[in-house]
Amino acid sequence: MGLSVRVFSLLTKQIVKNTCSSLPHFPCRQTHQKEGRMVDLAKKQSISLAKQDGGKLTKVVMGLGWDAVQVEQETKKGGWIRRAMAELTAPVANSIDLDASVGLFDANKKLLETVYFGRQTGAGGAVQHGGDNLTGEGEGDDEVIGVDLEKLPASVHTLVFTVSSFRGQKFADVDNAFCRLVDTSNTAARDPNVAIGAGKELAKFALTSDSDCKSATGMVMATVFRDGTGWKMTAHGLPGSGRTIADLNSVIQAAL
Repeated sequence: MGLSVRVFSLLTKQIVKNTCSSLPHFPCRQTHQKEGRMVDLAKKQSISLAKQDGGKLTKVVMGLGWDAVQVEQETKKGGWIRRAMAELTAPVANSIDLDASVGLFDANKKLLETVYFGRQTGAGGAVQHGGDNLTGEGEGDDEVIGVDLEKLPASVHTLVFTVSSFRGQKFADVDNAFCRLVDTSNTAARDPNVAIGAGKELAKFALTSDSDCKSATGMVMATVFRDGTGWKMTAHGLPGSGRTIADLNSVIQAAL
């Protein structure tokens, strides 16, 4: 992709966000974590989200994070034109702008609605996106999505959490991608960026560098779904192609 196209794509996305989103931008990662039981999940592994103390799981936050693969720019070869181009493209090439989204599905695998950077509240306020991260810089969570399980409509059976590259960057350029589910039932904070720091981590899934993932521009990371009177989580790591969650529909259906 040419430089002008990449820069235009980045600027276009920012304009869309400024137009569609009235919520604040949160460029910094969340790094807080409470001590407690936590399960490292493998692909296709599922766990019950029942609380060990017998209490009820009422609110959770899904944190998703990633880093850009560090590529050293060659600025000493090719004269001043190549050096100038390297300096100009470095901010684009050394940052990864992935977008965390969640799709809400009923028991028949029908999409009810989506929550993403352009529509940051869903299910009557039960689902809240914490804002967009344009670079993937820093440690910890890049983007967070909070869910009030008790306030979810009964028609919502499954929550599908995805990440996708609006600029078309491939996962070959992504390092240390993960998602983690945090119990925030005992937290009064409504902002998921705040709540995740006061919660207790329940499960984490770290994406491995599988060869089939390297060409992907989107990924279904995990699902959270009803199981009787409680909830379960399944790790997926299913690769796909798409700039938005809407482009990942076929992969999402495979995960449901």
